[in-house]
Amino acid sequence: MPPAGYTAEEIARRGRELYEREIREKVESEHPGKFLVVDITTGEYEIDEEDLAASDRLLARNPDAVLYGLRIGQRVAYRIGASVGIVSGSDLWQ
Repeated sequence: MPPAGYTAEEIARRGRELYEREIREKVESEHPGKFLVVDITTGEYEIDEEDLAASDRLLARNPDAVLYGLRIGQRVAYRIGASVGIVSGSDLWQ
């Protein structure tokens, strides 16, 4: 559930705007593929290989932070399911 006063859409919009306007140029070439979590109320952010570690550091500084996360240089943060190759049914039983 989104924090009081913010819809999920508002958090995403504000987080993406902050990233594009103030952060992207500073981090993209040096941290591709890492997670970036930004507090949409302050503009502070953390970068880490693990999204939870970045979130925890922000929340330690400001427990009331409203967080938005993304994977630097990628359109999506997570993928569900396999995306490499096709396995035929007969391959499964060999």
